[in-house]
Amino acid sequence: MFRLAKTTLILAGFFLAACASSAADDAAVAGETVVTEFNAPAAQSTGHYGYGKDASLAEVAGWDIDIRPDGLGLPPGSATPEDGEMMYEDKCALCHGSFGEGVGRYPVLAGGEGTLTEPRPEKTVGSFWPYASTLWDYIHRAMPFAEPESLSDEEVYAITAYVLYLNDLVDYDFELNQDTLAAIEMPNKDGFFFDDRPDTANELCMSNCKDPATITITSEPTLTDEPAAASTAVVEMSPGESTYQQACAMCHAAGVADAPILGEQAAWAERIALGRDVLISSSINGKGFMPPKGGQTQLSDDDVTAAVDFMIERAAN
Repeated sequence: MFRLAKTTLILAGFFLAACASSAADDAAVAGETVVTEFNAPAAQSTGHYGYGKDASLAEVAGWDIDIRPDGLGLPPGSATPEDGEMMYEDKCALCHGSFGEGVGRYPVLAGGEGTLTEPRPEKTVGSFWPYASTLWDYIHRAMPFAEPESLSDEEVYAITAYVLYLNDLVDYDFELNQDTLAAIEMPNKDGFFFDDRPDTANELCMSNCKDPATITITSEPTLTDEPAAASTAVVEMSPGESTYQQACAMCHAAGVADAPILGEQAAWAERIALGRDVLISSSINGKGFMPPKGGQTQLSDDDVTAAVDFMIERAAN
């Protein structure tokens, strides 16, 4: 069994707020008006600390993108594992393997049935996850790794269907949609419980406490006679290193898909011999498994050039 700690329960509070918003949306479609503690009009305030304002319904809706285990929040759409097979191979297999076996240290997606009670359990989508909706939600929010939120809803349905197929949870021609996704029962759905135990086992310390009457909360800092903490020098990265961390490190730090690892002279020697202009062109336009600009297409050519120069410099030192 697996515990859901208090942090999870706190997040669940935000989740319930989103659910209430979703319920209000359903009622609105039916022509009804539902007022809850989450969408009721409220007087604007500056909050407990004197800053900010109450979030509007439109602002809350912008964050209300979660998918509930019962499927509430799923958008219209449908796809089969057959639809998702080539899409998965194109967008997911580089890190997760063609059969969900995982590449390097990237997560294994399939297999692991019956291993959760073993000394080294294999926690995959099929063996560990309690709800299929979580898979759709995570792919929608965070995948592919280099281009999160770039997939259409239909593509998310297709890739979700194929990953479920890799785990032998659906057939190859199974149609995944709003209704069928919510109806899928995962093998480990009963393997979690809410952990309501206290965070600590120690007794409260109630000695040397301040007088509550002397404690005030203000929106502005107050002067103090206490010496300021010594400042710590901040080392700023060069533009090239900053771009490398943003767009290149996820492959060049670990050697994914035979990408030369940063600083390994032998791996870089052959590429450097091709010439700086060739390396810059390949980085901007893409080559092999490397997408244009490392998948960060918002970067300028100058940004990418700076990153290439940074990697060449590290290979030479």
